[in-house]
Amino acid sequence: MSAPFVQGWCPGAHRPMMSGDGLVVRVRPRLARLSAAQALGLCELSERFGNGTIDLTNRANLQLRGVREDDHQALLAELATLNLLDAEPGIEVRRNILVSPLYRSGDLSARLTQGLIDRLGDLPTLPAKFGFAIDTGPERLLAADSADIRLETGRDGLILRADGAETGRAVTEEDAIDQLIALAEWFASRFTPDKRRMARVVAAQGLPSAWQGSAPVELGAKPLPGAYDLGAIYGAAFGQLPARQLQELLGDSGASALRVTPWRLILLEGGAAIPAPHFVTDGSDPLMTTDACPGAPFCPQAKAETRNIARALASRVPGSLHVSGCAKGCARMGSADVTLIGHNGRFDLVKQGRAGDEPSQTGLTEETLMTMDFT
Repeated sequence: MSAPFVQGWCPGAHRPMMSGDGLVVRVRPRLARLSAAQALGLCELSERFGNGTIDLTNRANLQLRGVREDDHQALLAELATLNLLDAEPGIEVRRNILVSPLYRSGDLSARLTQGLIDRLGDLPTLPAKFGFAIDTGPERLLAADSADIRLETGRDGLILRADGAETGRAVTEEDAIDQLIALAEWFASRFTPDKRRMARVVAAQGLPSAWQGSAPVELGAKPLPGAYDLGAIYGAAFGQLPARQLQELLGDSGASALRVTPWRLILLEGGAAIPAPHFVTDGSDPLMTTDACPGAPFCPQAKAETRNIARALASRVPGSLHVSGCAKGCARMGSADVTLIGHNGRFDLVKQGRAGDEPSQTGLTEETLMTMDFT
């Protein structure tokens, strides 16, 4: 199998990425939140400039797909009008921040996230995918999600933790961002072309004891679709949000804002939990444990169509399912109970592994997969 080409960077709004169906334009919501007006405006832009679907990424960003190159500047102007665009491309690249989506307005998570946004210009030069997580609720929710430096709730207060280290450094709200920048500077002086993430640098070089010693609190359970104090949570199969149906859901639910998560869930602030056939409303739905990238023909590296077969197999695979168009495995970095990798229009099968691992079976057709026993 030929190795897929890894871009080494993520698309943005100013710097989109070309895919099989046009440009992929990424929008990074500040504090993981769009007002209802912004969300409705983004839906309209998806239909006007894109393919009518908004992608929800595993970094809690939103993407418009299928944008024509000659429409890009007009789209940027509309995003700026909605206040969804950083004026400076360099700040957009640095604003790679995950925030636990169950924060309350003005609480510690919100204050720290805004504090980091205000200080992005003070960060050293970092690799393109380097990111931060603000996870300071009563329980940690983001520990399994990609980030290099984490502000978390510790057993004795706020801690700053380097990804790859089991413990972190005790900090206060007043010095947390200064210490975060100092840890970023430590990393910036040590990363190499083949070690561009914090966990790899920590594993290779070790971490000074000053940045360790304070344990984080235990992990909490991630939310599921349903009604919460903050509003209603809905799932998005494969991270796809159909723009027209999202517009209707925002209006019918009475939501005042939309929050995004890295778990293919959206939270509608103040919104009622109402029937929504185009979204996942049952936490036990097998689509919540099924990942699939856009696949062929939408990604030029994909070797097979993915999402139709993922839907067909979701209820037949016990545990988690990942259908990937190629060996990169963009839709799921971790392992799955069953992983299918596109190869020349067919699929290779990996059990208890990731795309890119050695397959146990190769050259499987869709017809064969539909009759297989995956238990």
